Amino acid sequence: MNIFIALFSLVILIALHEFGHFILAKKFGVKVEEFAIFFPPRLLAKKIGETVYSLNLIPLGAFVKMKGEEEEINDPDSFTAQPFWQKALIVLGGVISFWIIGAILLSVNAYIGTNQVIADSKIGGIENPKVQIVQVIPKSPADKAGLKLGDVITELKNEKGIKIDKVKQVQDFTKKHEGEKIKIVIQRGEDEKTLNIIPREDPPSGEGAMGIALSRTAMVKYPAWKAPIEGLKMTKNLTVGVIGGWYYLGKAWITGEEIGAQIMGPVGVTSMMADFVGLGWNYYLRFLALISIYLAIFNLLPIPALDGGKLMFLTIEKVRGKSMNENVEKTITGFFFLLLIGLLLFITFKDIIRLF
Repeated sequence: MNIFIALFSLVILIALHEFGHFILAKKFGVKVEEFAIFFPPRLLAKKIGETVYSLNLIPLGAFVKMKGEEEEINDPDSFTAQPFWQKALIVLGGVISFWIIGAILLSVNAYIGTNQVIADSKIGGIENPKVQIVQVIPKSPADKAGLKLGDVITELKNEKGIKIDKVKQVQDFTKKHEGEKIKIVIQRGEDEKTLNIIPREDPPSGEGAMGIALSRTAMVKYPAWKAPIEGLKMTKNLTVGVIGGWYYLGKAWITGEEIGAQIMGPVGVTSMMADFVGLGWNYYLRFLALISIYLAIFNLLPIPALDGGKLMFLTIEKVRGKSMNENVEKTITGFFFLLLIGLLLFITFKDIIRLF
């Protein structure tokens, strides 16, 4: 069920992205010939008005087919005939929809309750403070013991047990019992588990005795009038965080610095989404919003076959004062589309190997 919810959510995200293109095309009088979920061959189709709505077989996305988008047609209802600013907005409609979806999800998240990072010293004005695992180092004692991202540490036991609601409690207890077998009680969604772990006496630099990164969180809820404001704030913060993360990865790649980050494809992302469903709706909505924001920024990249690439071609046309050669644009776009599909398949293969 968790996997089904995750897959359905991705389909809805992609469909709403295409709806962003669709609604703005309709707004500016551009004929939309087809609104499709997935890629052909076609399974089902129904024509309503001037648009064919179809469900296709290959689950690699969705698309909107507009009159005059792929070839120059100067009819008043074609994409070609629209002024630059309208064409740019139609192209950006999908990207904008991703950000709107993210803001809505985060607003709902703020209303039903969102977990926020708090300091150990924070006492008043919080609900259900807990210590949560935010990273598990591969091949560490924590990884071998079966600890996972999102697990909540509720108790640590040796001869005596200690209830946990602060990060320092875990750090002090671990330091005291390095090299000894201890029991760690965790909450994972609805389930409580007790796992055995031996904290390392001499761990690698930056990994810690157990090989986990911890964060103290607490539930914070906002009233209906304030939740959208908080949702917009979180959208901005996550957007800045994603861009900052990409900058760090790009810098590390250029300098040759080793990092522990891994690129995930649809299989890896779906697996993580299914895990977040198990943690609760507040966690899942926030993660889904993060995916939406990631997709918004990725689609803005000036790569042919993405929205950013289409915007780049439109800008070149505007600067040159004449249209791009159709065959050249189609060839470049087709090449990068195949390149992206190949990369996607390669990453998906790695996801499957990693999972199984």
